[in-house]
Amino acid sequence: MIDSEAVLGLPGYEVISIDRNGGEVTISARYTGPISCPHCAGTGLRSKGRYVRVVRHESMGTRRCWLAVEAHKFQCRGCGRGFRQRFPGVLPRARASEPLRREVFLDHWDGVSRSRISQRQRIGSATVERWFQHCLRRVVAERSDAVCPRVLGIDEHFFSRRKGFATTFCNLENHTVYDVVAGRSEAALEPYLRNLKGKQEVRVVCMDLSSTYRALVRKHFPHARIVADRFHVIRLVLQQFLACWKTLDPVGAKNRGLLSLLRRHRRNLKPDQRRRVRDYFARNPAIEAVWRVKETLSWILLRKHRTKRQCARLVPRFLRILEQLRACPFAPLATLGDTLHNWAEQIVPMWRFTRNNGITEGFHTRIEVLQRQAYGFRNFANYRMRVRAMCSRAVPRF
Repeated sequence: MIDSEAVLGLPGYEVISIDRNGGEVTISARYTGPISCPHCAGTGLRSKGRYVRVVRHESMGTRRCWLAVEAHKFQCRGCGRGFRQRFPGVLPRARASEPLRREVFLDHWDGVSRSRISQRQRIGSATVERWFQHCLRRVVAERSDAVCPRVLGIDEHFFSRRKGFATTFCNLENHTVYDVVAGRSEAALEPYLRNLKGKQEVRVVCMDLSSTYRALVRKHFPHARIVADRFHVIRLVLQQFLACWKTLDPVGAKNRGLLSLLRRHRRNLKPDQRRRVRDYFARNPAIEAVWRVKETLSWILLRKHRTKRQCARLVPRFLRILEQLRACPFAPLATLGDTLHNWAEQIVPMWRFTRNNGITEGFHTRIEVLQRQAYGFRNFANYRMRVRAMCSRAVPRF
């Protein structure tokens, strides 16, 4: 006896026969489930004729498969309206079953191009895109009621030359993209944040050193604590140190070997590399003093998982270094001191907060892959839908 559900992947059908013709397979079946009127849900029906509905079905191995189902035309005795019989897994007026659409969707989801799927399934490239969009809308609709995350990551990424940048809102708790909004300015993000539901529940927002994002978070997330992203803070320290080094020794700053050594942390230098750095500092004591300040500041900023007591000991050291930088005669270091002083309230929580915006940056890498696979996007609504659906924790199942 044929297990119909195992063969078709759809419940409620009875397989009558399976015929093979060359490289194609035709499955004849009848639907044995309950039938009701789609207008009034009545079960008092009168048959007005029968026909065979043939649709494409998911492939059986490398063979194309067709599903031929016995169907009827009915008239409802309750409301008097006529209709054609409907089947689970086959949409009205559709020429393909839902399992085949799901197969095409998952192939395109995994990176197979539309042209390759079109050749393999012998359907049009536009049909592949239409089916993919249909499944994407279903995935996004299932997640449309997602509440605003308690731990939110905000960062920008490039969208297109014409429309510029877009802002990514990432859920740092379950590692998913919450939403993508066009623009990165206050005027562009204000309408979206004004109507955002559940923003009162946000407790932590992680971001880079962007004054625009900070002002928006303070305005629209009143109960959230802003935490600066450690990577961007360390990168700023290194950039200003290299700018100061270039001012003090323009020739030495062009030495790529020395540049590689001085960019590293002191603990990562090998004995011969430390010897080379000491020889260079012997000839340039001013650069050594600046480098030691950079190392001390980096060591303080890289502290993680600190207790309240440990943070209380780190804060005075951090503030003393900031005062030294702000009083420094070198412009890059003075600018660094002013910036860190301005962001001190958001930098200090880094010692207690364990998450960072590396999760968001990782999604930006995945987004760049999506853009390359699509050869760029013009429609931002389509782009937003793809990012929300595809930058998730697992492959959708439906």
